[in-house]
Amino acid sequence: MINAAIVGLGRWGKNMVNAVQGKSERLRFIRGVVRHPEAVRDFAEQHDFELSSDLAGVLADPAVQAVVFATPHSLHVEQIVAAAAARKPVLCEKPLALTRADAERAVTACKKAGVPLAVGHDKRFMASMLELQRVVASGVLGEILHIEANSSNEVSRVAYSAWRESPAESPGGSMTATGVHLVDACVNLVGPLRRVQAQLMPRRPPPDVRDTVSVLLEFDNRATGVLCSVRPTPYFWRAHVFGANGSAEAIGPDEFVLRLSGAKPQRQTFDMIDTLRSELDAFADAAAGRAPYPITPAQIVDTIAAFEAIVNSMNTGAPALV
Repeated sequence: MINAAIVGLGRWGKNMVNAVQGKSERLRFIRGVVRHPEAVRDFAEQHDFELSSDLAGVLADPAVQAVVFATPHSLHVEQIVAAAAARKPVLCEKPLALTRADAERAVTACKKAGVPLAVGHDKRFMASMLELQRVVASGVLGEILHIEANSSNEVSRVAYSAWRESPAESPGGSMTATGVHLVDACVNLVGPLRRVQAQLMPRRPPPDVRDTVSVLLEFDNRATGVLCSVRPTPYFWRAHVFGANGSAEAIGPDEFVLRLSGAKPQRQTFDMIDTLRSELDAFADAAAGRAPYPITPAQIVDTIAAFEAIVNSMNTGAPALV
């Protein structure tokens, strides 16, 4: 059992605690760090962990074996560097950073300290995406030519936070909230990106956020792609990989369709998985040295590099090299 600290107890930090506390046999939270402890005192007591506002003190606590950050994006890198200096394995919510340079700094700090660095892309652990990854890796689709990806939802309608709409904290419209999950999926399934052309089309400003994101993708291996995100609209997730011999499509967390040349489509429905629990258990395995975290340091950097290029393209209206 890994004894961890959770830093940040907003909506998502609480979700992470709820996913494992008293349920997981691999990870539990024993400390929490927030700016205003009294605001979440009842939650901490309910889940049996101590609270403070002192990150340095928590990092110095030998009982804390790992740290999970669910904090504003601009704080991530400095916090990761501090945790690495304390020799604590780190799981950081997405996006890990807002620029490639900062992502590389975080990765380098953890590498030098000899501690694992994980990023919170819980969509990686959806049953449909695990099957899509397996099928793509098997080679049955042949040469990968194209990917289409969409992650849209109405979270901005029901869980608006002013800091999440700040250009300094969340550039690129919905890219920081949902679109970066798609970038991670594209990097994982197809490989590093070379060039992007992005468009952000706002319809209504916060707090009633309405905008669309559209991105054309070109990968290093000459595959192409399209990435889209819409706010607010009912939840929708789709990742569809096209190869020379067929295509494979993940729809939502539990649906999967395989289409091969000369054969009828094969449709599967999987049992639902608690993706946050799976993500935190995988992090615990990495912290304990049992297994590497499934998102590699190179993929972490490639994803943030592509994210940064997408935001640059939105701002200039021109294609951007990754």
